[in-house]
Amino acid sequence: MSVNVVGLWTLMQRELIRSMKIINQVVWPPVITTVLYVFVFGMAIGSRIPHVQGVTYAQFLIPGLIVLQVIDSSYGECSSSVFQGRFMNHIQELLIAPMSATEIVSGFVLGSLTRALLIAGLITVLGALLVHTLPHDWATFIGVLILVSVLFSALGIIFGLLADKFDHIAVLTTFIITPLTFVGGVFTAATMLPPPLRRLELVNPIFYTIDAFRRSYTGQSYLAPVYSIGAIALLCAIVLAIALRMTAIGVKLRT
Repeated sequence: MSVNVVGLWTLMQRELIRSMKIINQVVWPPVITTVLYVFVFGMAIGSRIPHVQGVTYAQFLIPGLIVLQVIDSSYGECSSSVFQGRFMNHIQELLIAPMSATEIVSGFVLGSLTRALLIAGLITVLGALLVHTLPHDWATFIGVLILVSVLFSALGIIFGLLADKFDHIAVLTTFIITPLTFVGGVFTAATMLPPPLRRLELVNPIFYTIDAFRRSYTGQSYLAPVYSIGAIALLCAIVLAIALRMTAIGVKLRT
């Protein structure tokens, strides 16, 4: 089966142009927020916390903040783009184009992934400048970032299809993603928690993403990489399959 390369590239390019036109809303805010987190938590509170996983607290904080912003960016990009397409009725352009559901989903996901990697790259540079830390394992760094971005981009497509208004998109972010992210290891290591809370972390999917990604910086993780990365890959496959199926059958796309 041939791939509509032109259609796929056009959709991806449209998503990139859309991001660049609102760069002051989608790129600079997470970067500025990260700087504030580093100063407030990493330098103020971190001065009272001993080394974590062999690095300073500020250096420990950077990989968690990168994942935090990648998750938010990936979900926000795809959910808002798909919903706006439905709301403004230009999603029909994709439906009548010679593009399969796989190509449509891939275009949205790749556009979102590019934006997420840009933000992650900017924060990585900030980490090098502000707290003098860089990844030691670039393969894990890039691999986990891609899996995390694809996972939450696909989740964004699902909720972009299901939402009837913008408030519905924010429900997942406000009540599920943000709380799970903040208790998923962004600011604390699992070893710093009491044993009962450590066991609860194992049912938090975002904990696996942060734990696996932080290993690329510190060389240490609570779980073995085969378990954390395997869990992320499994979730990614499941959510991506759901997004593909919903797009293929046209859930709320033709009404």
